[in-house]
Amino acid sequence: MDDQADRREESSTNGRLSSGCDPVVAQVGVLGQIEAAGPLGPVALVGARQRTVLGALALRVGTVLPFTRLVDVLWGDDPPRTGIKTLHSHVARIRRALAGAGLSDVLLTREPGYLLTGVDVDARRFEELVRAGRGERSPQRAAALLRDALALWRGDAFADAPPTGWALREVERLDELRSAALEDLWDAELRDGNHEQALVELPALLAVNPTSERLTRLHMLALYRSGRHTDALDAFQRLRRLLAEELGVDPGPELVELNTAILRRDVSLDQPVTRVPAELPARVGHFTGRGDVLAGLDRILDGDLPVVVISGPAGMGKTSLAVEWGHRIADRFPGGRLFLDLRGHDDEQALSGAQALAHVLRVLGLPEDHIPVDEGERAALYRTLVHDRRCVIVLDNAGDVRDVVPLVPGGGASLLVVTTRRSPAALAARHAVHPVLLDALAHDESLSLLRAVAGEQRVAAEPEAADRLVELCGGMPLALRIAAARLLGSPHQRIAALVAELTEARLDGLAVEGDSRTVRAVIDSAYRPLAEEPAQVFRRAALAPGPTFSSWLISALAETESVAVSLASLATAHLVTEVESQRFRFHDLIREYARSRLTDDERAEAAARVLDWYMQAAHEVNLVANPARDLVRPLIRYPWSKPPFPPERHAALTFLDGERENLLPVVQFARDQRDFTATWQLTYLLTSFYEATGHWHERVEMCQVAVGAAAELGDRAAEAEMLRALGVALFMTRRLAEAIEANHAALAIVREIGDLASEGHVHNNLANALAELRRFDEAVRSHQRATECCARAGNSLGRALSQRNLGHTYIRMGAPEASLEPLGEALEAFRELGNTRLEAGTLNVLGEAHLRRGEPDLALRELERALDLSREIGDRWLEWAVLADMGRAHLDRDGHGVVFFDQALAISREMDDRHGVAVVLGLLGRAHLRVGDLDAAAGALTAALAERSRMPDAFEEAHVHRDLGELADRRGDRAAARRHRDRASSLYLQVGATAEASAIDRT
Repeated sequence: MDDQADRREESSTNGRLSSGCDPVVAQVGVLGQIEAAGPLGPVALVGARQRTVLGALALRVGTVLPFTRLVDVLWGDDPPRTGIKTLHSHVARIRRALAGAGLSDVLLTREPGYLLTGVDVDARRFEELVRAGRGERSPQRAAALLRDALALWRGDAFADAPPTGWALREVERLDELRSAALEDLWDAELRDGNHEQALVELPALLAVNPTSERLTRLHMLALYRSGRHTDALDAFQRLRRLLAEELGVDPGPELVELNTAILRRDVSLDQPVTRVPAELPARVGHFTGRGDVLAGLDRILDGDLPVVVISGPAGMGKTSLAVEWGHRIADRFPGGRLFLDLRGHDDEQALSGAQALAHVLRVLGLPEDHIPVDEGERAALYRTLVHDRRCVIVLDNAGDVRDVVPLVPGGGASLLVVTTRRSPAALAARHAVHPVLLDALAHDESLSLLRAVAGEQRVAAEPEAADRLVELCGGMPLALRIAAARLLGSPHQRIAALVAELTEARLDGLAVEGDSRTVRAVIDSAYRPLAEEPAQVFRRAALAPGPTFSSWLISALAETESVAVSLASLATAHLVTEVESQRFRFHDLIREYARSRLTDDERAEAAARVLDWYMQAAHEVNLVANPARDLVRPLIRYPWSKPPFPPERHAALTFLDGERENLLPVVQFARDQRDFTATWQLTYLLTSFYEATGHWHERVEMCQVAVGAAAELGDRAAEAEMLRALGVALFMTRRLAEAIEANHAALAIVREIGDLASEGHVHNNLANALAELRRFDEAVRSHQRATECCARAGNSLGRALSQRNLGHTYIRMGAPEASLEPLGEALEAFRELGNTRLEAGTLNVLGEAHLRRGEPDLALRELERALDLSREIGDRWLEWAVLADMGRAHLDRDGHGVVFFDQALAISREMDDRHGVAVVLGLLGRAHLRVGDLDAAAGALTAALAERSRMPDAFEEAHVHRDLGELADRRGDRAAARRHRDRASSLYLQVGATAEASAIDRT
């Protein structure tokens, strides 16, 4: 009560005009006697008519008021003949009075009348405050605004200067608005629970206006909520008699309904608790990251409020985010902050919708005996109680959507925030939802959290160990906090020691003594409610070795016909995440938990099924991509029930490309399972895929694993084959010295075991590496040896391949004429063998031969045929090579090769072929130079040089410096041109390219 009195006393001062204490104040008051004040003090107005004129002008402040309208204010329908002249005289005196108060420029003559400007008018402030109070949802704020508005009244409007005409009607309107504002004020006070004060004030207002239905309604509510049930009914009867006697009417339907509700003691009339619920838990310490998410959440507050659903796997910080945001926006929801844990992850302990509603109704102040039994009635009453309150309701750990729907506010200004491990789709089907899917923190955010909890200096002292600790926690906030808490609890423990412990037993180590909320426990709470089939899929899918897995693989792993349903169930529970259609991934810690649930027998069978599935996939792709690669016919224990792609090259390569990021991990998985046969055979069968699609860097590591596996088996032929494959991968990644070493190792083994055909293949690969190093004489001898070995072994394919590569070496030696015979023989052989890929490759080399012979038209004829074939079979690496040569041909013929180089660049980037990227960037630079686009040439050549720093090749780098020298020359920078040419000459000589070096020296 004292607080209310203080507020009223404070507001009452707002009605008095300032008298110079505020240097910018220029005020006119009409809500009472007409007054004005300026920087120098009050305005000395003399006579009622001066006050009337100034008051009328104030009612239309900022608007030109015509002379005739002012005459109407002074004299109404009977003005004197000299009315306009008299008006001017009054205005002149008003101006002198205003000037005396420091307001010489506020009353202006503007045809066809006068303009009062630059002053604050209490009537205008009154209306603005009333509008604000009516628009304010908080009853406390509404009441404060309305009290401020009413405090501006110092008596009756125009009390000492009664107007006529339109101004009189305006005064009457202000009086009506004052009465309505008083009613609005007490409506707000009642909503704020100030019933006792209302019972003091409302009778006085009713004495002035006894037939006001709204005042009577407020009086009845105040009486009822103060326990005076009979007095409330009597108030209704008094009004009914008064209306009948004086006006001959009955009370309106709203008042009749209120009377009926009071008779029934309707619970909806009960006043909600006046204290503001503040149930949000304390913020989590050192909240880190989620800046974009919080910004997105803040943006939704500016429009119609949706239901916010924060979902994600266990341990990702859903509750922390909801609580953090709730505290940040608390001042925007003065009606309260409610928080309820629905315990939806545990079916036995989960709160039903009815139980949740009962809790919320109690928090909102409803007595226990007034809470309806029926859930629907509870929901309706809940929506009624929160409709006019601006509150935020957080439902944590929601499970079944049916338990959330009853708590969705029915519009109004309240906000519902739901955290759940399940998908928001079911709720989104019924209501407007703003979904927030939480995943792992980024690495830098994880480090920030670790620093915040464990200490900046401690993390800085062991940066590498800290990085590894963050990786072990997988960006899961719960895991990071537990790890940091362990460090905090053991101030002398090194981070590296904790890393070593977690590396051995990660889930068991992510726990703090005395705290039951461990990583294992929270994941277990999501796993336990699963039905048997989804649980089996969850366990077995965890053995998928790569970062993602497909539903096709799970069909081979699980003993169920409803794989799609089980995966959908796991995705809904956020135990797996769908990254694209029918492809999923685990969080690392969830995967580790799932694997821990496997029995030994189940693990062994699942591992065998994983390897068989990938082995069959590689085999089926190999059959359509390169059936001549037939060294391995794998034994499949668990064959496919249904193939995931048709037996067609494009479809097969596309399917395996979807599995590309899993291929190296599955080979490593086979080795870890000590299935060394599967390790090398899978690597062998994947050769055709890598030949067609590139990505040779990962192929290098795969082949290294396979070489070790074959050695473990003691299978010398398999070891030689894998060394040969390793040599190819090293060659394709420009690790040429290592490629030669691998081929020499393979050569020693095939000679040892007497495998002449394989010896021919190894010599061929060795020759290719030697040619790239420009050791051409050695390369030619190796090619000739390869051709001889293959011929003696009856290996027509190997012989033709050696001839093709021999022809290519002749071209690189600068002897394209010598290449035509071996290339022609190779082309004929490939066509007879039906090997489209090698036919296209040979056409490409023939095109290059014609290009070197100065025959661009013939070159383009062969290259166009090669391009068609490479696209027909989906061989991206070959397509890149052909496009690069077509660009060269057009460059030589008409100077326009850019379009082909652009296509080749896109393919090399797609295949992660850094050497290819550098080559094509250099060619693009050359093409731009040819057409005079020096800026584009500079950009391409500079980028090519940067790529060469990561993928060294002295011969190709020399080309770039040669062209940069030409560019500098054309820009007039002779010194830069000389530096680049000197560097080019040096590099050419380094690789034995004396002709190219001499050409540079002659420029």
